[in-house]
Amino acid sequence: MPPTRRAFLRAAAASAIAPVFAHGAVGQKTPPNILFCIADDWSFGHASIYGDKTVQTPVFDRLAREGALFTHSFCVAPTCTASRGGILTGQPPHRLEEGANLWSTLPAKFATYPDLLESAGDVIGLTGKGWGPGALGQRKRNPAGPAFRNFDAFVKSVPDDKSFCYWFGSQDPHRPYERQLTVRMGLKRESVAAPPFLPDTPEVRDDLLDYYAEVQRYDENVGRMLDTLAASGRAENTIVVVTSDNGLPFPHAKANLYDAGTRMPLAIRFPGVVKPGSVVHSLVSHLDFAPTFLELAGLKIPGEMAGRSLLGTLTGADSRTREWIFVERERHARARAENVGYPCRAIRSEQYLYIRNFHAERWPAGDPDLSFSQGTFSDIDAGPTKKLLLDGRDDPRIAPFFHLACDKRPAEELYDVASDPYQMRNVAGEAKLAAVRQQLWGELRKWMADTADPRAASDTDVFDAYPYVGAR
Repeated sequence: MPPTRRAFLRAAAASAIAPVFAHGAVGQKTPPNILFCIADDWSFGHASIYGDKTVQTPVFDRLAREGALFTHSFCVAPTCTASRGGILTGQPPHRLEEGANLWSTLPAKFATYPDLLESAGDVIGLTGKGWGPGALGQRKRNPAGPAFRNFDAFVKSVPDDKSFCYWFGSQDPHRPYERQLTVRMGLKRESVAAPPFLPDTPEVRDDLLDYYAEVQRYDENVGRMLDTLAASGRAENTIVVVTSDNGLPFPHAKANLYDAGTRMPLAIRFPGVVKPGSVVHSLVSHLDFAPTFLELAGLKIPGEMAGRSLLGTLTGADSRTREWIFVERERHARARAENVGYPCRAIRSEQYLYIRNFHAERWPAGDPDLSFSQGTFSDIDAGPTKKLLLDGRDDPRIAPFFHLACDKRPAEELYDVASDPYQMRNVAGEAKLAAVRQQLWGELRKWMADTADPRAASDTDVFDAYPYVGAR
């Protein structure tokens, strides 16, 4: 797009939304800055403002009080590479070719919002984990932007008359964990409440404490960036987004389409736009971030983006709520013979979660006799909780949790989330819910067709054929 045309579009859009966002501290009519903070494996509910009694997240809590707290925000896939690719492109992973898989490549033909913002004049930057894990392929840099040592160094590089878009990718609370960090944080085993899908044992409690300790470290690091932002004088014209890429690295969570794998913490602060103390209960997808950022910058939202801008939700101008959102997965770890994945798609409404498993004959957590980087059942991250389940598979006290996480699953799963928030009882076979199951499967099929999902047209395994790059 020629610069003059781009400038015209940007100026027109900025003028249209000028009444609802604060301009810079010195009154410049510049589009807002973007500070996007993403954790690695942090699940919904694990913040003190959500009511968790163990973890302390004062920074996240403050951002939510100064802006909006979301209660039903979902990633697009419960696996790092696909989730982050969906955020950056605004497209569902099945449209990203090999980008639907962990340890893959995001083809350069798929535009990312940082690239689009940079083309329009924004300064972009990345610290930590951006898109990935995977190989850059034909891209010259990470799709999330060029690397900076930290946020302080990045802010110093931004001219006063420029807007910025910055991605902070923490590696917390990804495994492996540091026991000494938990001790330093002062977390106590007695305060932990293990979720119902895990056995309540000392080993599990200690494992959860280590996870919580890294959540708290992530919160502290976000706080340091907010201090830098305030000192720069740019806070009043910056939208701050704090969230995660997928669920906690425990059985029945990460790499699964249950809420523990896909439902994400989310707080957004935007002075002058978001009413402090707002709580958003409507369904939100991480596909919505890219169109939101582009609209705020006054740029045209590409037609291939499947999400929708949250600007109306943030300002209160749009009271529409979604009936449902969609999540999916293809290949996660190297977990099965011939390196095949466990493809599934899901539709989540306020009350129900419906999952379609396309290869129910495969092991959802990985083959029980194939050991790679995470051991057997390699789609579950190695750690004390996984070891407890595998070692105790014949122990009557542990066996139900092992089978819940590792057993083969039927082609259809349906959960009444209202009465079964951890999705532990599949009611797909209940006659009284047949109409619900049929409706949700019909809507899921329609979405797959509308978004050109290869699995909508045929029983294809094209995603299994893509190479696995990186760690073995």
